[in-house]
Amino acid sequence: MQQKITCYCDNVFEVDVPREINLDSNSEYFDQIQNGTFLNFTCQACKKNHKPEFPLVVFWPSRKLCIEVLSELQRGEFYRRKTAPELTGDYDLQNLDIQTFDIQTLIGYPELADRLAVLKSGFEPAAVEAIKYFLHLKAEEQYPDEEIDIWYHYETGGAADNFLHFHIHGLRKNEVAAAKIPRSVYEKTLSDYKNNPKSDRFSALKVLGYLSVKNMMRSDTRTKT
Repeated sequence: MQQKITCYCDNVFEVDVPREINLDSNSEYFDQIQNGTFLNFTCQACKKNHKPEFPLVVFWPSRKLCIEVLSELQRGEFYRRKTAPELTGDYDLQNLDIQTFDIQTLIGYPELADRLAVLKSGFEPAAVEAIKYFLHLKAEEQYPDEEIDIWYHYETGGAADNFLHFHIHGLRKNEVAAAKIPRSVYEKTLSDYKNNPKSDRFSALKVLGYLSVKNMMRSDTRTKT
């Protein structure tokens, strides 16, 4: 699918953008999403690198997962929706039984990279997002006026270092803070989720198929809580 990009130098150029990707049949996409090179384009006039966010559908058949990825510019439009996402359009399903897939929504490519990393590590996203909310609250105690983003980074194992690692952006300019959460905290959060997934603690994380701590960070949501 052809899309136009307007560079800061006023050069307009077209790029070929996939409307869907399959992580099983095109495993290179997983690495590109993780390292930030996915759908990067260079203006031939001034050599400026562009990282636009185009709507995308990500299929992960081995995990029975379909992710509708919206651009950050579509966030407001998403919250005005009335129903959860459904798979529509002429996609190359390659004989997949899409009716058995879990259809989810994410907003922005950073959220996509985060979610894929969480799933690859074998973690339950709802428990990880709940931990992120706890980290948000702790960070805001010291930095109440900053716009904070928290992303899952990786897991380390072993008796001496059994932690989930997170990166915290926005506390200080051009710096990234690191946070280590004991695996035991994750296990406790996961147990709470399995025992009562509809509790306020977890239900507030999800809006119309979109599971994210950002749902709890919205100003209108936080005013009510």
